[in-house]
Amino acid sequence: MSDEINVTKDVEENNKKEGFFSEKKIELLVAIFLGITAILTAWASWIGSLHGGNQATNYTKSNNVSAEGNSEYNSAYQLYLSDQLAWNTMSEYSFDLEIAQAKGDDISAQLIEEKLDSYIQDNCSDILYDAWGKMTDDMNSPFEVEGMIDKYFETANELLAESQALLEEGQKDNANGDAYNLVNVIYSLVLFMLGIIGVFKKIPNRTAVLIIAVVCLILATIYMCTIPMPTGFSLANFF
Repeated sequence: MSDEINVTKDVEENNKKEGFFSEKKIELLVAIFLGITAILTAWASWIGSLHGGNQATNYTKSNNVSAEGNSEYNSAYQLYLSDQLAWNTMSEYSFDLEIAQAKGDDISAQLIEEKLDSYIQDNCSDILYDAWGKMTDDMNSPFEVEGMIDKYFETANELLAESQALLEEGQKDNANGDAYNLVNVIYSLVLFMLGIIGVFKKIPNRTAVLIIAVVCLILATIYMCTIPMPTGFSLANFF
């Protein structure tokens, strides 16, 4: 009977020494936090991979749109040069027309005017023709009309701006993906600390490692919540 009383007293004394964190409680907490950390690690890996996929997609789109924009820019520049040559010829015809009209040579003036109209239809772009109609007396060429030259490169500039926006979006996805990788590294550290708790024989040491692991887990989770989700992400899309 006295032996049983002594054993009971020893158990009670051990529980008092262990305090709130008994060995069984620590084992239970380790199991719980191992499960939570494993789930969060899988989540961070998944979201990080989605960011990586968006990054690759945006980079590919950016390259394609950039190539299209550069091609459009080259075409616009060729059209610009072509219109400059066309304007030089149109100026010569207009000058000859003025001379014929000044001389009163109606037949020559009519022929030159028809030749000028035919040349405009075959060689003049809509941009040049529109600017020609907006010329004022103090202008020497339609290229002096405000905004006229910009019209050649409107489409090219829009495509290049779209390409730049896609590139920046891809860079954001890359940064967000790197951030999720960092979260995974911290979660791996948490798993490591939780895994080695059993190595320590004393309860205070186990408790200290457990607290450090939990703090790292909480900080990593808070940091993860500040990272933007992938563009267009919705769980409903996967069901």
